[in-house]
Amino acid sequence: MTDPRIRQIKIKTGVLKRLIKEEASYRTEANKQEEKIEQLKAEAADNFLIKQHTASLQETIMMIPDSRRRMTVARADLQQLLEAEEELSESAEYQEAKSLLDSVPLEAS
Repeated sequence: MTDPRIRQIKIKTGVLKRLIKEEASYRTEANKQEEKIEQLKAEAADNFLIKQHTASLQETIMMIPDSRRRMTVARADLQQLLEAEEELSESAEYQEAKSLLDSVPLEAS
């Protein structure tokens, strides 16, 4: 039977990975939308269409801070769990989680 502490480490590591991908996805989407808006402006497209894309861009941009906040909370949860379970530091799951924490800065933009 697997140690429930290892299972918790795996779950919290997975959550943090998902949130990292989510934030990156929002940033990529915002960049694509900005490019699309610039392209529409260059083509002198209909103002309504440009406004629709701009509104969509604003919604995407508003999601980035929320994603960052949830990622910061998930990072802190995983950090706390690893500190509490240091006796598991030889396990592969612990090492993976520690590596992920080291790759995610505390306050990134």
